[in-house]
Amino acid sequence: MFDQFYGFEGRPFQLTPDPAFYFESATHRKALSYLGYGLAQGEGFVVITGEVGAGKSTLVSHLMATIDPARLTAACIVTSALDGEAIVHVVAQAFGLPVAGHDKASALGAIEGFLHAEARAGRRCLLIVDEAQNLAIDAVEELRMLSNFQLGSHPLLQTLLLGQPEFRTTLLESPLLEQLRQRVIATHHLTAMEPREVQAYVEHRLNCVGWKGNPGFDHRVFAEVHEATGGIPRRINQIVSRLLLLGAVEQRSLIDLDMLHDVLDELDEDGTRNLVCQSESVAEAEVPVAVAQGAAPHVDALDAKAAIALIEAALAGRDSQIDELEHAVLELAANVERQKDAAALGEDPRVTTLQEQLAQAAAERARMEERLDEQERTLRHTLTMLIEWFEGGEGHRRAA
Repeated sequence: MFDQFYGFEGRPFQLTPDPAFYFESATHRKALSYLGYGLAQGEGFVVITGEVGAGKSTLVSHLMATIDPARLTAACIVTSALDGEAIVHVVAQAFGLPVAGHDKASALGAIEGFLHAEARAGRRCLLIVDEAQNLAIDAVEELRMLSNFQLGSHPLLQTLLLGQPEFRTTLLESPLLEQLRQRVIATHHLTAMEPREVQAYVEHRLNCVGWKGNPGFDHRVFAEVHEATGGIPRRINQIVSRLLLLGAVEQRSLIDLDMLHDVLDELDEDGTRNLVCQSESVAEAEVPVAVAQGAAPHVDALDAKAAIALIEAALAGRDSQIDELEHAVLELAANVERQKDAAALGEDPRVTTLQEQLAQAAAERARMEERLDEQERTLRHTLTMLIEWFEGGEGHRRAA
């Protein structure tokens, strides 16, 4: 109705994702950079999380619209509560593969054969998993197993995981997903738009449908829209769409504060208003300082003391693991020497025992070195995020 009244060529604030309306806010620009970097690597997992309506699907749709299908074959699945066996069949269906017998082994065989054929044709394969927070842990692990498919040393499948904030928590904290965490090459959490971005966002979407300045907007409207929506794009769409409807009904050429208040009251009365979610602020207030376990914290809301505490915790954890490694190596080396001496004296000539001790020493050393490598990656990531935070502008510094 209002699109005809104002002469629009389409619906500017529809709630379903549409890449034609993609707006590059600061957080979306950063996410797109991470996505571009991740796709350039051609392997592993890229993880994008954000609140409901933050623009994850629109971001990915925009990215897919820029990719050459002759070089990349992409399949997208929107998950429900799938287990490990079901996810394999869903992936096969997403790539258009018929699976004889409907058993897991047949599905895996079909997927592997397809990935090999695409690689020989010069195409990479990308699997996009939306609503990843719905997946069972064994289903996420099954996705990791699919990433093992290779042609020589060339990985055949890369996966992009999109999820709500709880998926980010699961990925960081679940001890069952350690191997998958090691394969995540890029990750970003989409935050809300800044207050100064709301006007540009609204006008961008209006311009996409041929807006010529009618209706106009009282500039104070944008600040209150941000306050009412928390800067979440889909919530903004919901409110501005109702504003335009009211404007058309009352034949207004200017959207003002009184109209916004009327719309907010109506949304409250009919129960359809999406209030700002408080869980995000709670999560920021309870940032887990779990660096020693490999969990990369969210640092956007940290103050200077918390930042220093994170660095000290990371360094302390690393020093502790270095001491543990040195102690383990010295103890195992001494044990091996005792075995050698015993063998030389004829007290224990069994070479097998000595070989087992040497193998245990090598395995223990490799295990500890792997933990140190993971700690090093986590520390570098933490320091990078802290540097970005300190240099992130006046708004962040005021928060500290």
